[in-house]
Amino acid sequence: MAKNTRVLVEEIALPVVEALGFRYVDTEYAKQGQDWLLTVYIDKDGGVLIDDCETVSRALETILDEKDLIADSYILCVSSPGLDRPLKSERDFARCMGKKIDIKLYKPFEGRKEYTGVLTAYTSASVTIETDENEIIFDCKETAKICLHLDF
Repeated sequence: MAKNTRVLVEEIALPVVEALGFRYVDTEYAKQGQDWLLTVYIDKDGGVLIDDCETVSRALETILDEKDLIADSYILCVSSPGLDRPLKSERDFARCMGKKIDIKLYKPFEGRKEYTGVLTAYTSASVTIETDENEIIFDCKETAKICLHLDF
């Protein structure tokens, strides 16, 4: 049920979010304690402000109430995905092409479970990075987490 709800909400949220000038990132629908939490993640150049979240929330709330496609009582939350969020979708990888990313693996590859390099290619089956030493292609099934590299 939760997966279908997430897909249905994404179909509604994507055009609404983009029409308001933001990038749609992802939707999560999960039980948190006794409540269902519907979280829509948005982004924009320069980062997301609380007023941006409020604007999108009000627009989505109206449409979701009209469509009435979620049987459960839920709490709607619109949020920034955060700087360290995992890259999941083709949109995420396309946005990060040419940027430095971090890859964490389930099992060591050449003695290491963590790699950092520039994202040079992505398919649904593999991720390719360029490191200082060489180019490495990882099977997506072997990656535990892929995220944008943060230099602090």
